[in-house]
Amino acid sequence: MENETHQNCSGNPGQNDAAHDPGKMFVGGLSWQTAPEGLREYFSKFGEITEVMVMKDPTTRRSRGFGFVTFADPTSVDKVLASGTHELDGKKIDPKVAFPKRAHPKKNQGKKDWCCGNGCRNGISNFRFGLSMLNVQNLKLLSNL
Repeated sequence: MENETHQNCSGNPGQNDAAHDPGKMFVGGLSWQTAPEGLREYFSKFGEITEVMVMKDPTTRRSRGFGFVTFADPTSVDKVLASGTHELDGKKIDPKVAFPKRAHPKKNQGKKDWCCGNGCRNGISNFRFGLSMLNVQNLKLLSNL
């Protein structure tokens, strides 16, 4: 299944968001050729998967280079994070814990807010540049996760 969604930070649970799913992971660094089936096949070795999404540009339908994997058992996320380097379709991929959406004031409608709670302190300018390529307009860094 291919979907186009935005994964945002959560500050206030229960505020127009789905309950935090501790089994959900953000997967960055995907090859343009990675299909949802390939993502499912790779991560299924860590546990049962309930949902896989490879994000695509709505205009070009080309992969945006990231996606989401949701495990039935949240302990599978720990297995993924503990297993070190991951490679899929010839590219090193970067799985991280996903954060749930939250409501935004009307002034932010149509803008994408993203957060990263892991690995953002080093090379922040490179990280911001990479996000700018995805048209991310607001960035919130989390600490003490």
